Amino acid sequence: MLRVFNRSQMREFDRLASSLIGLPSSVLMENAGRGATQVIIEEARPGRGPEGLVAVVVCGAGNNAGDGYVVARRLALLGARVEVFATHAEDRLTGDAALNCRAWLGSAGSVRVVQDHELADFERALNGADVVVDALFGTGLTRPIDGLARELVTRINAARCRRVAIDLPSGIDADTGGVQGVAVRADATVTFAAHKLGLLTPNGRAYAGRIHIADIGVAPEALAQIGESAHLLESKDVKKLLLPRGVGTHKASAGRVLVLAGAPGKLGAALLVAEGALRAGAGLVTLAGVPAVASVFEQRVLEAMTARIDPERLEETLGPLLATTDVVAIGPGLGFDALAERIIRRVVLEHPGPVIVDADAISHFKHTPDALAESRGRLILTPHTGEMARLLGLTSAEVDAERLETLAHAVEKTRATVLLKGPHTMVGSPGKLPVIGSLGSTVLATGGAGDVLTGVVAALACELEPFEAAHVGAYIHAHAGQIWAREVGADRGLLAHEIAERVPRAMAAL
Repeated sequence: MLRVFNRSQMREFDRLASSLIGLPSSVLMENAGRGATQVIIEEARPGRGPEGLVAVVVCGAGNNAGDGYVVARRLALLGARVEVFATHAEDRLTGDAALNCRAWLGSAGSVRVVQDHELADFERALNGADVVVDALFGTGLTRPIDGLARELVTRINAARCRRVAIDLPSGIDADTGGVQGVAVRADATVTFAAHKLGLLTPNGRAYAGRIHIADIGVAPEALAQIGESAHLLESKDVKKLLLPRGVGTHKASAGRVLVLAGAPGKLGAALLVAEGALRAGAGLVTLAGVPAVASVFEQRVLEAMTARIDPERLEETLGPLLATTDVVAIGPGLGFDALAERIIRRVVLEHPGPVIVDADAISHFKHTPDALAESRGRLILTPHTGEMARLLGLTSAEVDAERLETLAHAVEKTRATVLLKGPHTMVGSPGKLPVIGSLGSTVLATGGAGDVLTGVVAALACELEPFEAAHVGAYIHAHAGQIWAREVGADRGLLAHEIAERVPRAMAAL
């Protein structure tokens, strides 16, 4: 897994990096600029090289500006035509930023210090450029961008050329991914040493574009002293947990999943959970419901089994089903009537085994997350933003503004494993460092995709611990969506059952 830094950890890294490996900070900045330069060339002119490239580099005053001056110098050395615009003159810079500004000037470069009345020259340069490099603000920005810097960002965003940000797009909060007044909307971002937390949020990723990590010459072992805020999941981490099955595996030992989902008008949710579980390897899947619902299930299923729950004899009919299953998946399309509430509370709070709690089952605990901490079982909650908001008494905007903090709060309140869905799914569990999914695709924005995920996680929970089942399941689910996107060449139009169909292929690839 890859380390993910927050703002304070990046400050600590900047403070300790030189002493950790015995190299001057100026050398590390040179390494960062070299790595960024290669990415910028490839982003601006794929496969064509730097010769003749026209670049505009926009520098602020801190270390981010120092990286920008290194990029400008190295691009020019490789044959590019470079113009540098800055908010501060060389005599107002300090440290490595001043050193590299002088190096740029000493290599026959020039700096245009922008004034409000000179923005027309800046626009002219952008209009003739192949790429603009954003080196205005880095991870240390904690206030809204205003004044001249705001005007520069606005014009960068209006440019028709490629936009590449250094470390993170200027104006993006390094911790939350929120916009500080205004922010550069980059086509790509080159960040250093480790992933930044704010770039792994839906909003941060939207502004960052493609994210590249540039090596600056600090070994991963040295970074261990800094700590991390989260881990970014890689395919090799999933491979370690998806072990081949033994030759003696049979349908019962492969895992038994009970699905309690679906109500009139929403029976498809239950069917998708069942298909997700079967495609992810569950040996036996049972769909249970009241007689009217079970009758419809019987007409639709082939591989799954069905069972009837008698509302008048709930414990006598539901209890034996729970006693003979390995994992329960509950909630999708189940509804909010009195019977649904009885079933949800019986299963979620009293069943001693693993329970995947999704959709309506989460919303039944609206504003009462502490109640889930009293569960006898091992819960995996799989909320989307709206369900998380209802559970914790927040708004969806508040959840998206502080995703990692919200996840930590939910874990603390529920004492459960929590999988917060989104472009970068986040999984937290008591005593565990959060894991962030590295995959995601717009094709997954389709009704029923979350139901398939619930089934996939349920199947994996037959073999893995809840925390592992959650983040492995999210990775496989996202990978299945990417497989469909590659096959079809589209960013929309995926049907939820098509995700389930590709789950075995996603697992095979791992």
